[in-house]
Amino acid sequence: MSPRNRRRGKPVLTTDRLVLRPLGWDDLPQLQALDADPEVMRFIDPPRTADDVRERTLARLDPAHDAMGLGYWAGLERGRFVGWWLLTPEGPGLAEIGWRLHPSAWGRGLATEGALTVLDHGFGTVGLERVVAETMVVNLASRGVMRRIGLRHTGVEHREWDSPLPGAEEGEWLAELTREEWLAARAEG
Repeated sequence: MSPRNRRRGKPVLTTDRLVLRPLGWDDLPQLQALDADPEVMRFIDPPRTADDVRERTLARLDPAHDAMGLGYWAGLERGRFVGWWLLTPEGPGLAEIGWRLHPSAWGRGLATEGALTVLDHGFGTVGLERVVAETMVVNLASRGVMRRIGLRHTGVEHREWDSPLPGAEEGEWLAELTREEWLAARAEG
């Protein structure tokens, strides 16, 4: 896993199977298809319209994130878009990690592979002190990825929603990883 070819301040990251390149406007059709899929959005929001996705893409392409080496990456497997990963700033030394993958990429370890690479970039290159993540308690797949990449469960938070998704009453599953924990895990191999 190595950073290469900087574009807009954020590197292209590679793994054995993935190329994670900075998200761009040319990814809009794939983002719209991803966010329109009810199965993909089951634990996030109701499926989104193309216009909603275009609006959200403006925020995802925030140049301030790029300047810090953070933001969103489009994931490609053998040149084919499979989803995206994020590492976005939440405060000094703090970022949130996340991912959204196409169903054809589920269950093959790609979410974990991409997330580990993004974490290595965040701690090793950017110098983050802490990374956080959250998902619905009922989203067992994302919770599994969080555990596999080393995030530690920190609690459950119950929130009020205007239009809650099924399972929202169980709450949001919160997790984090500190720089010290990441360094210790790397030392263990």
